[in-house]
This record gives sequence, structure tokens and C-alpha cells, in this order.
Amino acid sequence: MATAELALSLKSRTKANPDRVVIRKETWRVDETALIICDMWDDHWCKSAARRVEEMTGPLNEVIKKARAKGVFIIHAPSSVVDFYKDTPQRRYAQKAPFAKTPIKLSTKDRWGTKWCWPDPNFEEVLPIDDSDMGCSCQEPKCEIREAWTRQIKGIEILVGDAITDNGQETYNLLSAKKIENVILCGVHLNMCVLGRPFGIRQMVKLGKNVALMRDMTDTMYNPQRPPGVDHFTGTDLVVAHVERYWCPTFTSADLTGEKPFRFAGDKR
Repeated sequence: MATAELALSLKSRTKANPDRVVIRKETWRVDETALIICDMWDDHWCKSAARRVEEMTGPLNEVIKKARAKGVFIIHAPSSVVDFYKDTPQRRYAQKAPFAKTPIKLSTKDRWGTKWCWPDPNFEEVLPIDDSDMGCSCQEPKCEIREAWTRQIKGIEILVGDAITDNGQETYNLLSAKKIENVILCGVHLNMCVLGRPFGIRQMVKLGKNVALMRDMTDTMYNPQRPPGVDHFTGTDLVVAHVERYWCPTFTSADLTGEKPFRFAGDKR
């Protein structure tokens, strides 16, 4: 029986000419591919961010179901709250995966409950949006920063054969055990956790994995009152373009589902 494949339209940019978009068609073997779901928590300290996560949950779960049915390995990565799942087979699966030595040293810097891969000037310029205020896009008064999350949002199903981890070594162990070279990232928030977590884009690229971002199944923490002064969704697009230029290509969920890409209701552009 022939191995199933994913037909992807991968969008990228060059560092020298970021306005030039390159689309290339690739096929990825499903048995060599993992989908990592980053920080789709049950709540967020920013009310607008929480609303967008809730809006994206149903469509993302449908994408995950179709990817799983095709044979893609699903890793749920709700950072800092994996202990909620400590007695589940999916969490034990990640913990018991055989140790695999990484080709480079994993990041050891702590941030927000996990290790963190900070922006690397050897790889990328500064982000195109100013998120120094943590990116709450609510109107005044701004939301109070707190740890509002306790688990992954309930609307994303966790099934037998999936794994749960927020640990870089555990992630690498899982990928090595299943001989996975292709890693798809989705979830929130792109300018922070999707890039910086120990299972995120920066770390996976540096580990030599073939990485792609599902660009319609993500969001940013960006306040339009901060530079460059664009609307929230344009701000997200700018970060997507940054990823395409410096880190990895992107594609939309349409390549997995055959349906239209997801679009937030508030995106009126």
C-alpha cells in the first residue's frame, strides 16, 4: 500500500527581497509529519485574545481531525498546564518516549513556565510589530496580566495516539521515536509562544526539522495602538511574513481540508 502524502503549497520569502513571495509545491509523507498545537488554552488574561482562541477552536479541531485521520501525529502543547493531564495516556506517552540526543543543545532559558528560544540576531531581525506592552488589543481599560489558563481549551479533542507535552526534550524524543522530520506548527501566539516555546518554530528549525506554519490557524498578541499602527490582523500578517522570511514557509489549512482557509470574523479587510 502506498504511503499517504500531504500536498502543500508552501509560501516563503527571501531575506534579501522580502516582498518577493515564492510558492513551491511539496508532498510530505504523513508518517513522517507531526502537527504541534501551541498554547490553545481554555482562557487568557487578554479578553480579546481569549475570544479569538475560542473562535478558532472549532475550525482548528476540524483540521486536527482530518490531519489525524490522514495519519499525521498530533502533539498537544498547552504550555505550563500539562500537569492537568498527568494521569492521561497521552501525557505518559510523551514522558515515556525513549531519550534521543539532540544535534544541538536545547535552550535552557526560562520564560512563562517553560524553556524559551529568544530572537536570535544571527537568524532574524526584530519583529515587525511592537509587542512590548504584551499586545492586549482590548480598548481601555487594558486587561490585567495574570495566569488565566488551566488546561487546553475543551473544544480541541485529545484522542488515543496523540501526545501531550510542553518540553523540548520530550518533543524531540517523540519525533525521533516516530522518525518524524516534518513539523507543522499552529496555535497561539505567533509573535511569542509559537516562535519561542521549546517545541516552537525557532527550536524546531535549529534542530534541523522541516518546519511549516499553518498561517490561518494562528494569531498574535498585538495592540494596534503600538507601532507600526496597523489593525490587529494586518499585524498578524506582518509576523507571518517575518516567519516566511527568516524561519520557515507557511501554508493554509485548505491544503489539509480542501475547504476555505479560516478567517476571523473581526477581520474586515
